[in-house]
Amino acid sequence: MEGLTRAVRAYQAMLTVGIPKHLHWKVMDRKNIFSRFGCVTSSTTMPEKGLENLTVADVLMTKGEDKTGSWLWCRTNDTVYDAVNNMAKNNIGSLVVLKPEEQHIAGIITERDYLRKIIAQGRSSKYTRVGEIMTDESKLTTVTSDTNILQAMKLMTDNHIRHVPVIDGKIVGMISIVDVVRAVVEQQNKELKRLNEFIGGEYY
Repeated sequence: MEGLTRAVRAYQAMLTVGIPKHLHWKVMDRKNIFSRFGCVTSSTTMPEKGLENLTVADVLMTKGEDKTGSWLWCRTNDTVYDAVNNMAKNNIGSLVVLKPEEQHIAGIITERDYLRKIIAQGRSSKYTRVGEIMTDESKLTTVTSDTNILQAMKLMTDNHIRHVPVIDGKIVGMISIVDVVRAVVEQQNKELKRLNEFIGGEYY
């Protein structure tokens, strides 16, 4: 988390002073960097709204229409083994946990839960239920779709978490710290481009 935060700050500093054309990221370079953190990048670009107006809903939309309103989940009575296999299969770091036979959220299970409560304690993932090691709903940090993206980033960094469910009465999606960072970088990159065009005389 600290390394990711430092990387974002370094990139923000570069944006402040301007970036020569020959140093701009290539699209493929950015995709490779974000894919290292388990974030599925999309060809859908972020709307240029400014960070003060950008919301979690905008971030969800960039995942593509087929991903909007969908999420990967498990149930409290599933085995940790099955949940971890699901995470590995989909290259993600967390799953929303639902109550048995219901669509109500019960909590969240993450890679960190698996490492600390299964591996570190020598427990069997095949005989342990997700409900035994998940972060309970009462302790769960969530956002709504109209939460400002900077507020979401602050919430995640202050609480040292990488994944946050998006709940509008019911769960509508999931965002990661990488989703948030990508959104911030894209907005700042567009703002820098607009300023460079202004300086270059394309504006009257």
